[in-house]
Amino acid sequence: MPKEDNQVVLTMRGICKQFPGTRALNHVDFTLRKGEIHALMGENGAGKSTLIKVLTGVYEKDAGSIRIEGVTGEAKIHSPQDAQNIGISTVYQEITLCPNLTVAENMFIGRTRSAFVNWQARNKRTTEILESLNIPARAKQELSRCSLAVQQMVAIARAVDMQCKVLILDEPTSSLDEKEVEMLFGLMRDLRDKGVAIVFVTHFLEQVYAVSDRITVLRNGELVGEWPVAELPQVQLVATMMGKSLNDLESLELVGQKSVGSEEVVYEAENLSSTESKPFDFSIRRGEVNGFTGLLGSGRSESVRAIFGADQVTGGRVRVKGKNVQIATPHDAMKNGIGYLAEDRKRDGIIADLSVRENIILALQVLKGFFHPMKREEMEAFADEYIKALQIKTASQDTPIGSLSGGNQQKVILARWLLTHPDYLILDEPTRGIDVGTKLEIQRLVLKLAEEGMSVTFISSEIEEMLRTCSRLIVMRDRNIVGELTGDQLTQSQVMQTIAGGKQ
Repeated sequence: MPKEDNQVVLTMRGICKQFPGTRALNHVDFTLRKGEIHALMGENGAGKSTLIKVLTGVYEKDAGSIRIEGVTGEAKIHSPQDAQNIGISTVYQEITLCPNLTVAENMFIGRTRSAFVNWQARNKRTTEILESLNIPARAKQELSRCSLAVQQMVAIARAVDMQCKVLILDEPTSSLDEKEVEMLFGLMRDLRDKGVAIVFVTHFLEQVYAVSDRITVLRNGELVGEWPVAELPQVQLVATMMGKSLNDLESLELVGQKSVGSEEVVYEAENLSSTESKPFDFSIRRGEVNGFTGLLGSGRSESVRAIFGADQVTGGRVRVKGKNVQIATPHDAMKNGIGYLAEDRKRDGIIADLSVRENIILALQVLKGFFHPMKREEMEAFADEYIKALQIKTASQDTPIGSLSGGNQQKVILARWLLTHPDYLILDEPTRGIDVGTKLEIQRLVLKLAEEGMSVTFISSEIEEMLRTCSRLIVMRDRNIVGELTGDQLTQSQVMQTIAGGKQ
């Protein structure tokens, strides 16, 4: 653990950053000390990524000051190169090194000014660095032959050898297994003991408490506070990130009568796993609304992507209406009556340049097959029906969906799946980034669909929404199911305590 009198390496004061229509950072302060691992925490949209990008020169701050040890006056950071020059290095979740080069070549790539390189000396220096940091790799080894964890460690070693004072690790463990995570943590602890100041950005709560010394929490672009890890219990961290008081147990006004469903099981999975999810069991009854809940990164989206076949399925057994089926692709899922509204509507939902009509009929056309195109009048009739049913605000069917508001884009994607008449509909963050009125419309629609017999899995970062709509919540932490809540257990405090891990 770091000493109490550790010197300050980095101070950020009053940092502000505004984007069109969005205040990303509002007078945020952040302090980093020598020889500490400092976790930067917050839910989606809290401002973590923006703060890191300001610090590393990806974004220019609108206001505030940044000071770093060894640099006189305010640090002028206008580019990532400026940040690197004053000792700030970042290692991202996605490896940014060259897998076809050797470990030594990656260590020194971009750092050579001479036309001639003494690779014998560079290989020797690389070996010394790897041995000093206990990294299980060889200088002449091709990077692609190393595990992801070792590749991350090589990227970190490169940053350390470039005399970094501040090392930012942005979701470094997202693609690692438990053994690899512990290997990486060992390196982080060694670097801390050598005096390196580390900013650790992650959504894995247990990892924060396993390796961090201090925690800073951001929410809605503002600083909530900074605590030594020992002074912020895990359940309190969850409440702080969500902006909830543990004593605030007021019941939420329901938008409708929640549906527990019938006895008929529509979908059932046993030990289902994918390249992005750990094995899990799951089932849903006809007319039930259930949901996966947990902090961002807990595995909730990865789980439903496995159900829909959106990620490569690696194991498990699936039954649809009691019949064994294989769902390896989204098309398989669609043929078995499953629809899926993805978390990122811009990347996985809308096709911005196509019209509202074309976006609505897309899934149904896929089911019919592109060798059996729908007639124009049929497409127009379907589009008219759902534009009216969901009150989609658009100038016409021919309007490009990219010109609609976020809420209306979301309604178009909902229309796309409703047009296929699925037995089971998965909605991942269907109300993110849309206004309160449209949120309530979508929540009411979900409950109405369940009343009519459709099974719905509903995922939202907002606990209140989950409590309004779901009669059963599957709670996730670190990509594992850690609890299931129903009936009287469906309260904010119980959800937060289950996410945090046990009673406090």
